[in-house]
Amino acid sequence: MMRILKYVIIDILKNRIVLVYTIMLALFSWSAFSLEDNAAKGLLTVLNIILLTVPLVSVLFSTIYVYNSNEFIELLLSHPVKRSMIWKALFSGLSLSMVIAFLIGTGIPLLLFADTSTALLMMAGGSLLTVIFIAIAFLCSMITRDKAKGIGLSIMLWIYFALLFDGLVLFLFFQFAEYPIESVVVGLSALSPIDLCRILILMKLDVSAMMGFTGAVFQKLFGTNWGLMASFSLLAMWSVAPFYLSLRKFKKKDL
Repeated sequence: MMRILKYVIIDILKNRIVLVYTIMLALFSWSAFSLEDNAAKGLLTVLNIILLTVPLVSVLFSTIYVYNSNEFIELLLSHPVKRSMIWKALFSGLSLSMVIAFLIGTGIPLLLFADTSTALLMMAGGSLLTVIFIAIAFLCSMITRDKAKGIGLSIMLWIYFALLFDGLVLFLFFQFAEYPIESVVVGLSALSPIDLCRILILMKLDVSAMMGFTGAVFQKLFGTNWGLMASFSLLAMWSVAPFYLSLRKFKKKDL
């Protein structure tokens, strides 16, 4: 597994897309803090990058990479190597490379301009979102053999989690505004990794007042140490579950 992992990491690091991705993250992050006198405004700009750009690039690049690696995977399968080892090595290599790119591009400006606890929380959230959407990309590549359909499915899932999910939650909230459904809304937030990560970071930035009474409910649940542990556990489950499903499909797939 270590030899496969080493090859995957070297292959990805040679890819210019990862280099461009790192440079673009660095440019946007440094610009966000340099153009704003208030560090809090820069943090909100970087937060948008973490919640939208990072998942999109992660899921797109990973989906395309898996489809382009079909011949390499078939070559490995011709050797006495377990399928699970191959799939885990590909996932680990992609995750490690993309997380390193994120930490170099966004993590360094965060550590320099933000307080340490906030910077570490945002770096952890961005790293988890990277791994989660790589796992989703692996699942999409196993659902369909067609490359175009797989890429389209990964984009649709990103659109759902990043844009449509919030709209559905707001629609539900306004439709049942007369009922005490704040706790239900909090529970629904766990169904979207992007929404869950957004809530965690906003609580740390102390802008929960911007979300009204629901923000107070979020603060009560996620503002404690137990709430943070539960939230990170949910994000960890989001990274494990799609990959586990893709691994089961990969073991049974007829290549």
